[in-house]
Order: sequence, then C-alpha cells, then structure tokens
Amino acid sequence: MGIRQVAIIGAGTMGAGIAQVCAQSEWNTILYDAFPEGLEKGMQRIDAFWDKGIARGKTTAQQKQDWSKNLRAETNLEAAVRGCDLIIEAVPEILELKQKIFLEVEQYVGETTILATNTSSLSIGKIASVMKYPERLIGMHFFNPVPIMKLLELVKHDKTSEATVSVAEEAGLVMNKTTILVNDVPGFATSRLGVVLGNEAIRMLADGVASAKDIDTAMVLGYKHPMGPLALTDLVGLDVRRDILRNLQESFGDDSYAPHPLLEKLVANKRLGKKTGMGIYDWSTGQAEETGMPEF
Repeated sequence: MGIRQVAIIGAGTMGAGIAQVCAQSEWNTILYDAFPEGLEKGMQRIDAFWDKGIARGKTTAQQKQDWSKNLRAETNLEAAVRGCDLIIEAVPEILELKQKIFLEVEQYVGETTILATNTSSLSIGKIASVMKYPERLIGMHFFNPVPIMKLLELVKHDKTSEATVSVAEEAGLVMNKTTILVNDVPGFATSRLGVVLGNEAIRMLADGVASAKDIDTAMVLGYKHPMGPLALTDLVGLDVRRDILRNLQESFGDDSYAPHPLLEKLVANKRLGKKTGMGIYDWSTGQAEETGMPEF
C-alpha cells in the first residue's frame, strides 16, 4: 500500500512535529485540531522550525517552499481524514478521548485506511476495543523533537493485522525513522524505562544527592546518554511523564512506579518543562539553567 495522503489529529508539540515530518516525506499532509488557536500555534511551530533550519544552513528556502505545499491546516475532522491512507492521532493521554476520536474517524474513512495512535503509555488494545475494525490500529510512538529523533516505536495489540504493521513500517522508512516493533504492554519498551530513570533522578534531586546539572552530567559523561534524565524530562514534559508513571502504577499495581512528590508538586505549579519555560530547569533564556525547587 503506497501512502499518498495522511492526517494528523492534534496540533500540539508532537502532532505538529509529526505533521512536519510527513510533509517533508512528500505526502499530502493535513494537520487537524478542534481548537483554531491550537492549530495556528502548531502551524507556526512548523514554520519556525523550518526557518531555524534555513538560518543554520540545514534547510533551503526552496525546500521550505516545497514542503509547505504539502501541508494544510483543518478544523473540520471529516474534511481532514476523508481520503487519507494513514491517520495518526496525537491528542492528550486520555483513553476516553482517544477512543471517541477513533470512533468518529471510522465513520469517515474506508476499511483500508490505517489508523495510528502516538500514545506513549496507554494500551493500544483498550483504545482499539471500541473500534469496528480494531485490526487496523497500531501504536506509532514518536519522540520529541520528532523531526530530529530517529526512533519510531511501533506497538501492536493482539488484533493488529500484519498488513497494518507493514504499512506502519513502510511509513517509518519513508520518514527516515528506525522502527522497533513491541507488544502492547504498559509503558511499551521506551516509556517504561525512560520514566523510571527520570523519576529516580528527581528523587535524587529531592534527596540532595547532587544538583540537577551534576545528575545529568553523570549520565551524559558516565553512561554516554545524549541528554541527562532531568533535562529530558523537561523536554518531554513533566505532566506527560507524571501521567505515564501513574498509568504504570495502576497497570502493574506497583507503587514503585508512583510519581515522586516533587514531580507532582512541579506539575501542580504548572512547571511543565521547556514548553512552559520552567520545569526542573529554568528555560527562559532558551537554555537549561539551575533554579530552585518548591517545597513538597
């Protein structure tokens, strides 16, 4: 099955990044969001990323012009998904919301359209359980920033068809991603490991083991991680990581996955990471700077 047209549902950080990569893959790409202001921000985020690439000499103005022709914004879900070969959902990590979206999407698309969710922790099988054709749903878990990160984690549930897996693998290849295929278990392969490391780093910070910078430096230089666990938590979003930990705690019935109280406090204070300018680090200058932690 050749992919010609794709729709991305949700114009947040991840949705916009996925739409950008799809447009760069020469697919006719529709970025959908129910909220016009969110959709505008998503399109602006893509435009700014391309402009930054031009400024750095990594992208040409002609490339931006060509890619822009492949991308359009849409606030009507039916108009966004009709005629698409692949639809990727990237809305907040709320099971009922994702189920509702796929139920509606199935009303507008043919039986052969492949549906994917960018969830980083929710059960693919549970999302698919309300669908008429659950075999066409697969997890396509991208990583932030999507245009830069090479990994694409494909997650199949018990009813995912081989044809669906093949299309997802083909899509990953065209998008210049390296794909891994994992089964539908809580946290998959990446989130389960990543959030545990991040949560323990927050525990160490709260316990006064070392500064945030020194904890991150230990993992970067001592274990060759490209980014420290605290900076990465800020990049992913503290709310996202908190929600994944809660899901793991509930799924396994294991309180060792419980979010550390400092993480809960930071989220409660709207310190969600780089996207809000403040998280574990202060990002107001565009760089990670040490800052104080709230009492918890």
